Amino acid sequence: MSNEHVLVIFPHPDDEAFGVSGTILSHTEAGTPVTYICLTLGEMGRNMGRPVMANRETLPDIRLKELEEAVRLLGIQDLRRFGMRDKTVEFTDQAALVERLSDAINEIQPSKIITFYPGYAVHPDHDATGEAVIRAVRELPENNRPVVHAIAFADGSVEAIGEPDVLHDVSGYREQKLAVIEAHASQTAGLIEQVRKRTNSDFIEDMLHTERFWTYPV
Repeated sequence: MSNEHVLVIFPHPDDEAFGVSGTILSHTEAGTPVTYICLTLGEMGRNMGRPVMANRETLPDIRLKELEEAVRLLGIQDLRRFGMRDKTVEFTDQAALVERLSDAINEIQPSKIITFYPGYAVHPDHDATGEAVIRAVRELPENNRPVVHAIAFADGSVEAIGEPDVLHDVSGYREQKLAVIEAHASQTAGLIEQVRKRTNSDFIEDMLHTERFWTYPV
């Protein structure tokens, strides 16, 4: 459809790599525009590379370059950074964040939004981002709301919210997805090492072949 536009909203660089990069590639390769809003640079990330390639002062610049490379590999033409501080999304002025997201949604007019499922995404920044996105979507007229595909991976998610209703077979993008993950080298070197050594291979291969979403009831 000519009016399709996918909006991806996550708090950290590399959030797009694990659970959604195959889906993003399926859109960009089909010619569907994708906008990615990344709230922070993940500057408080614990990993510094393996071997160490960063310190607390240099990590933000490194993660920005990694994000830009991942976006290039994904074919995303529109990257927007909100410049928020890592690990503070839950403490920011929520009304102001919702307003900022609402402005972006009204401008972009996406047919689909991909974000985290609030309450079931492990990290406080993940949950706060998902909650703000849902609030922004609910401010739209009911007949003009995009579908929201949410990612949940906290323990007990399926028991609480049921099985994911959207399963994407992204096995055809396996190598491209690996390249996107590897682009975030400061954070993902350990995982890439596991892939090469075939450690924890069942879990990793499942992640590389299938992406799961819950359609959020907005």
